[in-house]
Amino acid sequence: MGTMPRTARYAAHTLLAALALTGCSSSAPPSAAGSASPSAPTPASPVQVCTSLVSYWAKETLLGTKWSGLDWEQKGLSNDQYAIHEDAVAAGRTEERTAGRDKALELIDRFVAQRCAEEGGATGSSENRRPPV
Repeated sequence: MGTMPRTARYAAHTLLAALALTGCSSSAPPSAAGSASPSAPTPASPVQVCTSLVSYWAKETLLGTKWSGLDWEQKGLSNDQYAIHEDAVAAGRTEERTAGRDKALELIDRFVAQRCAEEGGATGSSENRRPPV
């Protein structure tokens, strides 16, 4: 038994990162403004998940952080999301050379949001994707 295999650890880290990025839970106390029953949180749409996940990893790649070298599966991306990631990183690097890192990070957010919206979340090409039952 002992420690988890390396790929299982990466999968666990990726899942935790995805859950943190999509805001699965709210730790805020209920509003004191007189709301009789708090409404349930709305699940994130595929476009929101795509935007959060791809933007996060594209910025990590641009910054060259410790985890930026993970592959697309370890990052929890579909094939289409990874294509958006690669295009966003390329655009960000070009912007960084001309306008600086802060502007490059802003560009990545806008670029990814637009592409994820255009592609409806870009989830269709993942080899591992299973249609809902």
